[in-house]
Amino acid sequence: MSMHDWTELGRALAAMAASDCTEVREDGEWLAGLAASRCDLRCQGNHAIVHLWSDGRTLTRRVLDIKEQSDNRIVLEVQRFGRSKPGLLEFARKEVARRPARVSREEFRARLRRILSESFPDARVDSLTASPDLEHSFSGLYVRGQMHEAGKTWALLAIPPGESSASTEASLAFGILWLDWCRSRSSASRTPIEGLRLFVPERASLRLRERALALSSAARTEVFEFVESEEKMRRTDPADVGNLESWLVPRSEMESILAAARESAARFRSLLPQTPASSRAISQRVLPGGVGAAFSFWGLEFARWSAEGLSFGLGNSSRPLSPGAEPALERLIARLELHRSPVASETSHSLYRKAAESWLETLVLEDSTKLDAQLDPRCLYSQVPAVAAGDRGVLDLLGITRRGRLVVIELKASEDIQLPLQAVDYWLRVRRHQRQGDFQQFGYFNEIEIDPRPPLLWLVAPLLHFHSTAEILLKYLSPEIQVSRVGLNENWRRGIRVVSRQ
Repeated sequence: MSMHDWTELGRALAAMAASDCTEVREDGEWLAGLAASRCDLRCQGNHAIVHLWSDGRTLTRRVLDIKEQSDNRIVLEVQRFGRSKPGLLEFARKEVARRPARVSREEFRARLRRILSESFPDARVDSLTASPDLEHSFSGLYVRGQMHEAGKTWALLAIPPGESSASTEASLAFGILWLDWCRSRSSASRTPIEGLRLFVPERASLRLRERALALSSAARTEVFEFVESEEKMRRTDPADVGNLESWLVPRSEMESILAAARESAARFRSLLPQTPASSRAISQRVLPGGVGAAFSFWGLEFARWSAEGLSFGLGNSSRPLSPGAEPALERLIARLELHRSPVASETSHSLYRKAAESWLETLVLEDSTKLDAQLDPRCLYSQVPAVAAGDRGVLDLLGITRRGRLVVIELKASEDIQLPLQAVDYWLRVRRHQRQGDFQQFGYFNEIEIDPRPPLLWLVAPLLHFHSTAEILLKYLSPEIQVSRVGLNENWRRGIRVVSRQ
């Protein structure tokens, strides 16, 4: 091509650079972070060199030919130094700019490909995408793809740096779904998928490695951490998970706290209409760390007791219960009685909808035999052992059958893709305390001989609110974990009833 052709191409690229919505793609892949606004074209004999750069990345290609050129699109045939096969570099003007979150994730996808090629020089990475797929429950938060190395193929899933710890913990469930999908597609081509490789930010893999202990051999999982300072992936030791973080509060301490708060509970109940339903509405539980007791109205916390006295209020509006504040407390309880009742007419009211899992827990604790007659109603504990992770999105109950088999019960009132693996978190902790003999030592299940076999795991939710992916996730759990799905009636607030058991 002539010097004139290269000059005209340079002008066309400059015109596109003036647009904020020009994207650069190589062989169909968007090169996030590289824009036409930082593009330089220089002649070199019969060819030209195109150079693009950003704060953290550069790209240099030899231009062999102009395949397409218009006001909105320029396609160049280019050659990457060190490779004989040419490719296509495309500049395209978009009418709408990509959202910042999408740009960030696409930048990570491009960066991930480069880091993987450097960390695994003998591997081939393909099909990297961050596009959401609602049909298969693939989240756009993660980058997924496949790796081919040493004759083996792996499903891979990576999470960008800076995402929340909850998103990192959730990645295992989405990784298993992606692994299962890859295997379903590979069966036709007879290419086995070895397992799953997870790539997470540095020092963010502990919970994932803990959960992986509960997976079967079919879900072989390798976890890698991205070492930012070295720009490389480091494989973690699957055996190095430390102690699963949980503890037991002695049962005697819990009973002492509840006894001290009993007078306050009676005071609250005196403000309610004296009906059988109302007398059951208020319940109390020990706060984490044994620092006091919380009072709930059908599971919705409205007051607390501690050594400093009583306080009341919903959410962050707590205030001390002084003599002058008693009318406000009475009005609050009256509102709860009106709107948070099993027979409330306005079921869309916020007080009716809030803390649904806690309401469900209250009903199960009231009579565990409604879930299953084999449960011993004398021994059903909430949040025992205690877990430091705070609000895990599910509520945990620990019970025992009349024959001494421990039962971990996970409650959920709405669809949640994470339910099976969140339940596994708690099951692992209960299993550890069981092996160490902690329950007897701290006063739980008195006068009951605990069966040494692993605990049973029951997932409890309204029948129509089990997520469609639950069956896929459960089939990858260890055979040691015996899982039952207990489906409840949809109007469970008026009384729980088991309608399905799988």
